Amino acid sequence: MDLKNIEKIQNLLPVGYIFLVLFGIMKESIFYYQIGINIITYSSIMDILISPIAVLTSHPIVFIAIVLLFILFANMPSLLFKYEHTWWVQKNFPIKNNTKEELSEEERKDYYTINTVKTCAFFLLSFFLGYGLGGGHFLSEKIKENKLEYDHVLTFSDQKSETVYIIGSNTAYYFYLSKGNQNVKITPVGSIKSIELIKNKMLTNTD
Repeated sequence: MDLKNIEKIQNLLPVGYIFLVLFGIMKESIFYYQIGINIITYSSIMDILISPIAVLTSHPIVFIAIVLLFILFANMPSLLFKYEHTWWVQKNFPIKNNTKEELSEEERKDYYTINTVKTCAFFLLSFFLGYGLGGGHFLSEKIKENKLEYDHVLTFSDQKSETVYIIGSNTAYYFYLSKGNQNVKITPVGSIKSIELIKNKMLTNTD
């Protein structure tokens, strides 16, 4: 990998993380809006800052896919420059022939780096937008059709317990539905004494 390209990408990381935070806020807002919650009202600055990390680490497959995606995009400027003579690069990342002859090697690499960043941003935007829209829609449909699996038991500080489906949580609140009740409940983290996972598919013996 070209060290200069690495340095350029590293310089863009702070800006990139700001975009990730915005994408994370967008995803959370769209997801929770579909079940009637304005998540920003219940979010702290810390929740907003870690929102993209929470999304990216929400599932091993998602995490691995995103890591592979970043590895691909980190190497993409060098690959585009190396294979710029191929029809695929010329079609998707076109440089006009007369312009190409006028551009130096460094300028062409800069061009491919900028386009790589734009492509990466588009992929991430599509991912977060799809995650928010799809996840919120499927959850709202499951709630309406009574198809949720209530796989947790919350025990509160007053020793009362409820079998629930946990929608999500942040640093201050848990969002959940109680079994037999379609109303979304929002409870401060401090009022919950323990959380028991009662239907753990990873530990269930299928024999």
